[in-house]
Amino acid sequence: MKKLLLHSCCGPCSVVPFDRMTHEGFSVATAFVNSNIHPKEEYALRIGTWMDYAKTRGIPTFEGAYDPQLWEKTVGVHGGPYPLLEAAPGYRENLAQRQVRCAACYRLRFEELASLASQNGFAAISSTLTISPYQFTPLILAELERAAHAVGLQAVAHDFSEHYAETSRRSRELGMYRQNYCGCRYSQEEAQLERAERKAARKVARKAARKGGGDLPPSEHLALASLQSFLAEGTAC
Repeated sequence: MKKLLLHSCCGPCSVVPFDRMTHEGFSVATAFVNSNIHPKEEYALRIGTWMDYAKTRGIPTFEGAYDPQLWEKTVGVHGGPYPLLEAAPGYRENLAQRQVRCAACYRLRFEELASLASQNGFAAISSTLTISPYQFTPLILAELERAAHAVGLQAVAHDFSEHYAETSRRSRELGMYRQNYCGCRYSQEEAQLERAERKAARKVARKAARKGGGDLPPSEHLALASLQSFLAEGTAC
């Protein structure tokens, strides 16, 4: 049975990917390598959530070094916040800048994942990150392949996004801590700004429902479309 080291980004996002990899015939262990998480107290909450669950299932888990200073030097230099506010100017520019920063973050964590895997006799690596609709899946898969190739491992590059609703439901049933931002200090600010936009869009939606939507100005129609897009994707993990 081939040994696979699965990068765990958090407890809620890891439940279903672990099961899927096991069902595919891998002998799976997980690795919590997430120096991006800010602040330290948040890191403790997230790793504690996964470790507690892993113990109930007997899942072997490695903890990587928590090194936020290294993250700042290699990822934080790309700056932020870059909120994706659809009703505001600069959306495309912010999207491009955020992708650059996130790609650097994936690279840092996957290089650590691959190193751990190589040192501990694993043949393959994968990541739970692709389960979230708020991540950049093509970048994740590309960086996973790159990290695996560098140390001669197989990258099991799965897009787990179709299981997002299931992993959200199961994590709630398990009473897991569920964060409302990706992890880094910039993502925390971005999430706050984006939630504020969605709150405003909900207000517009209520107004549209009362008026039938026919006499809303163009800016409010755009905000309504933003809300509808968000509702179609679900809620953040």
